[in-house]
Amino acid sequence: MKLLSVNLGRPKAVPYTDQPEGLTGIDKKPVDGPVRVAAPGPKGTGAGGLAGDAVCDTRHHGGDDQAVYAVAREDLDAWERELGRPLANGAFGENLTTEGIDVSGARIGERWGIGSEVVLEITSGRIPCLTFQGHIGEKGWVKRFTQQGAPGAYLRVVRPGEIRAGDEVRILHRPDHEVTVALQFRAVTTERTLLPRLLAAGEALHPEALATARTWVEKYGEQQST
Repeated sequence: MKLLSVNLGRPKAVPYTDQPEGLTGIDKKPVDGPVRVAAPGPKGTGAGGLAGDAVCDTRHHGGDDQAVYAVAREDLDAWERELGRPLANGAFGENLTTEGIDVSGARIGERWGIGSEVVLEITSGRIPCLTFQGHIGEKGWVKRFTQQGAPGAYLRVVRPGEIRAGDEVRILHRPDHEVTVALQFRAVTTERTLLPRLLAAGEALHPEALATARTWVEKYGEQQST
């Protein structure tokens, strides 16, 4: 399991975002050399966790619980076959493109060691937006991506440091619950009756998803899908 590329984006003006200044950092490209990773601060004030990477719309992106976004190269390859066109590393706006890891099958709270310093922790799946759709340039992309159910993962920074392409990725800790990124994604998008199951992940879960699950249980009880 390894890091194929570390991808950074610069602010870019586009017609398909509702960011107040019309800017997005979703167009990320692989970079050479080491990149510093650190917790950026709370959502709304902190941006991304990678030095040199632009997060323009801090209303919805960035912050400690969405500091880093990872996508499996295997998932990009599957989309290449479906779309009939190449997708470079970074094409989904991910900071990390991995090889040999089932990113969407990772468990909430799972910890990854990357290189010799950095430790990251899985918090949630990525919810697609219209900026993502505009960037990919595919009609109905938000719906298609959601139906696929392999959203990639957001991670928080547990231990900062430097990473670079080619670094080994090690699973340092895998929780004993069964709440995967894919399950969390389905629960908050297409199958709301799964929300009670998310509570097993506890405080490791992205705070917004945790609050949604708790609200559901308060309103509807523990009824859930299997």
